Amino acid sequence: MEHKPVYYSEYLQLDKIIHAQHPVSFQPGNIPAHDEMLFIIIHQAYELWFKQVLFEIDSVTKLMGKESINDNSDELQTVVHRLKRVGTILKVLVQQIDILETMTPMDFLEFRDLLRPASGFQSWQFKIIEARLGLKFEHRHGQHYYTSQLNTTDIETIKAAEKEPSLLSLLNTWLERMPFLDNTAYWKDYQSITQSNSNPFWDDYEKIYSDGLSDAEKQNSSYFKNIFHDVNNNDAERSLSAKACRSALFIKLYRGYPLLELPFQLLDTLLELDNQLGNWRNRHINMVRRMIGSRVGTGGSTGAGYLQGAMEKHFVFKEIGQLNSFLVHKSALPELPAALKSALGYRY
Repeated sequence: MEHKPVYYSEYLQLDKIIHAQHPVSFQPGNIPAHDEMLFIIIHQAYELWFKQVLFEIDSVTKLMGKESINDNSDELQTVVHRLKRVGTILKVLVQQIDILETMTPMDFLEFRDLLRPASGFQSWQFKIIEARLGLKFEHRHGQHYYTSQLNTTDIETIKAAEKEPSLLSLLNTWLERMPFLDNTAYWKDYQSITQSNSNPFWDDYEKIYSDGLSDAEKQNSSYFKNIFHDVNNNDAERSLSAKACRSALFIKLYRGYPLLELPFQLLDTLLELDNQLGNWRNRHINMVRRMIGSRVGTGGSTGAGYLQGAMEKHFVFKEIGQLNSFLVHKSALPELPAALKSALGYRY
């Protein structure tokens, strides 16, 4: 088929994009505020990046939602690569605040009141990003006005997204499928130091971990049991099961083995997403305080107060990060049996 020539501006729909800025202050009867154009373009750029983030997350959840992922193919590599891209985009979102902060508080006041009740709090795409990553409604800060400023269509869109499997829930399923801990063929030659008959490796590891705790950390022994034993699977606060947590910690402990390199990168990348979202919220808080002080937001929120609460509460992958509390020195790790070492090595 003959290729149809593509023209740059038509391909990018530049006519729509470039003419999509309509400052309210420039309308008849108002005093034009020069910085409103910057304000509009910055937020339009945010929404375009949000669209790309959702595009990447949707592709990743489709891969993670498969009945099985071939860890010896490019599937897991694709997941990690696209999530790293999301992390890079989030860094750009933080950097864009530098541009927005070239606008002074007095510049903002020239058009701020004309925007009511419009607010970044009405960004349905950002709320969907949080939901698709795994932030549950019951864990949200400010639930009482979470969707109160949105129109019916946007509310329905968000509620539909919240019903879809999140990346966090798919991660839990993927971790629970990891075969190395439950396959007895890998462990028949394991040399236990505790001579346990129930779960030799984990009983050994728990002893090594507990023995290495300082007096001030002894309470961590009970935390270990709560996290890694099946004693609180009905805990509504948990997003990762005990079985998934055991798999995730095993990946962190033995990440040097070839087959665990990509799984470790996946876990580490998810923590970086939380880190970058936290950076974005922190910069946003400081910017809001600089611009409006203690005044309420144009959308009716408490402004910086709401953002502070969200920053402290909206960590999606915190349970992965908390596993770092249960690491031991590499030299103290239990020696894996030969069959498992072979399974974790390179495959041809």
